[in-house]
Amino acid sequence: MKHIISILIIITGSFAFTQEKVVILNKETQIKMALQFLTDEEQNHAKVLGYNEKNELVVLKDSDGYLTCVADDPQKNGIEVSCYHKDLDDYMQRGRDLRSAGKNGKEIAEIRTKEVESGKLKYPKGESILYVFTGIDDNLDKNTGILKDGKLRYVVYTPYATQETTGLPTKPTKPGMPWLMDAGTYHAHIMITPQ
Repeated sequence: MKHIISILIIITGSFAFTQEKVVILNKETQIKMALQFLTDEEQNHAKVLGYNEKNELVVLKDSDGYLTCVADDPQKNGIEVSCYHKDLDDYMQRGRDLRSAGKNGKEIAEIRTKEVESGKLKYPKGESILYVFTGIDDNLDKNTGILKDGKLRYVVYTPYATQETTGLPTKPTKPGMPWLMDAGTYHAHIMITPQ
């Protein structure tokens, strides 16, 4: 029995040493990373959320501008930064809170839908934008925060829009063509993924 326990201790210890440590980029680099695809004016006025040394999401750059940007989550594979209209702040924060509470995508969607429809969760009545900029870890310059060969996707939220009211297809057709996802719901949005 002592031999089995000793082996387990050695295996567990070895595993702990082989796990990669999460690297938190400094504040300035995270801010540059989150803002790199915006215009200079938008960069000056955007609020930026990022990660502190405890890997907690915090405000890195405060602003009362109309965009909120979120730096890449260092615990996830790949690079993903996003910016969205400030009217989506509560909705996006609720998603993050539910995700950290262990809820999966389907559960998050169901909870947020109930809360939006009941008026408990604030959601924009008109159109609003979400930008998502993605890429691979190897293409990120960790000193500057600049992501080489990143892909930018646009999401335009248009509550209750339908194919009939927009003329857009409800599924992807040709590369780069816009299409309407979740048509007819409060969460209806136009997806635009340039080639």
